[in-house]
Amino acid sequence: VDESELLTVPDGWKEPAFTREDNPKGLLEESSFATLFPKYREAYLKECWPLVQKALGELYVNAALDLIEGSMTVTTTKKTFDPYAIIRARDLIKLLARSVPFEQVFRILQDDVACDIIKIGSLVRKRETFIKRRARLLGPKGSTLKALELLTNCYIMVQGNTVSALGPFSGLKEVRKVVLDTMKNIHPIYNIKTLMIKRELAKDPELRTQSWERFLPKFKRKNLKKRKEPKKKNTKKEYTPFPPPQPESQIDKELASGEYFLKERQKKRKQMEEIKAKQADAIKRRQEERNKAFIPPKEKPVVKTKKASTEKKIDIEAIKEKVKNAKKKKLGALPEEEVKLKMAADEKKKKKK
Repeated sequence: VDESELLTVPDGWKEPAFTREDNPKGLLEESSFATLFPKYREAYLKECWPLVQKALGELYVNAALDLIEGSMTVTTTKKTFDPYAIIRARDLIKLLARSVPFEQVFRILQDDVACDIIKIGSLVRKRETFIKRRARLLGPKGSTLKALELLTNCYIMVQGNTVSALGPFSGLKEVRKVVLDTMKNIHPIYNIKTLMIKRELAKDPELRTQSWERFLPKFKRKNLKKRKEPKKKNTKKEYTPFPPPQPESQIDKELASGEYFLKERQKKRKQMEEIKAKQADAIKRRQEERNKAFIPPKEKPVVKTKKASTEKKIDIEAIKEKVKNAKKKKLGALPEEEVKLKMAADEKKKKKK
C-alpha cells in the first residue's frame, strides 16, 4: 500500500473537547441509569461518594446512592450539554460496583479512556477448572496481570466472575483477547510474548505498512497426554440373522451323561463320592501348606579357599636371623665393620707419634 493513500494522524494530535458551544440548548429528555452493588462495597461507596458526586457534578450529572436497596443511580439535568456524559457516568457506577477503586474509576470521564467488563463465569463448566484458570490470569503474586497492564496501558481488575478493564480502546481489545484465550486453556504468557514483539515492531517506522506475520511467534498446540484406553475392550460380534442356540437344560445334561437313568440311591452315592473327593483334595492342600514350615532351607554351597601359592610363602628362617642380629646390636651403636676401621685408624695415629 502506498503511504500517500493512507490517512495518518499527526503525532500529539488530540480531538478537541466537547463544550457547551457545541450544544448550547442542552438535552431535550432526561436519561438515567441504575446499578446494584454487593453488600461488602457499601462501606467503601459511602466513604468515596462525595468525590463521585463532585466528579459527575462537573458534567452536570446527578448521582444518588441508595443504601437500603443497595443501588446507585445517575441522571442527567437541564444543564447537561454533553449527550455522552450519561454513558460515562453509567460506566463509572458499573466499575465501582465491580470493586474498582475510585482512583482509577474517575479516568473513565476522559475522552480517550473506555472500559470493558468481560464475563468469564460461564466460559468454563467446572468450578475447580475456572478457579485455576482465573489464578493463571493473575500469575504468581500478580506478575502476569502486571505485565499485561504494562503492555496494554490498561488497569485490569479480576473480581469474582468478571474482569474489568479500563484504558485506551486498542489496549481493551488486547485485554479481552488474552482473557478469553486464558479461559480457553491457552496460557497468557504466549499472548504476552506476542504483545512484546508487536510493541518493538511499532517503534520502527519502516515496518508500519508491512505485515508482521513473519515476526510473530507461532505456537503449536501439543496434546501430551494420550487418551486413556479402557481395560476391558468390548468387541462387537458379527451380526447373524439366526438366533443363538438354546442352552441345555439340567435334564438334557443328565440324559447326555446317563445320570438320568440312575436310581435315587445311586445318585446319592455318586454325590457323596464327589463331596469326599473334594474334601480329600482340600485336606491334602492344607497339609502341604503346613509342611512348608518344616522344610529346611537350601544351604549355600561352601566356597573353597584357594591354597597360598608357593612363591608367596614367608621365609620364617630369614626373619629369625634378622631378629637375632637386631638383638645383638645396641641402640645407637655403630656396626662391626665401622668399629674395626675406627680401631685400625687409632693404631696408625699412635705409631706415628
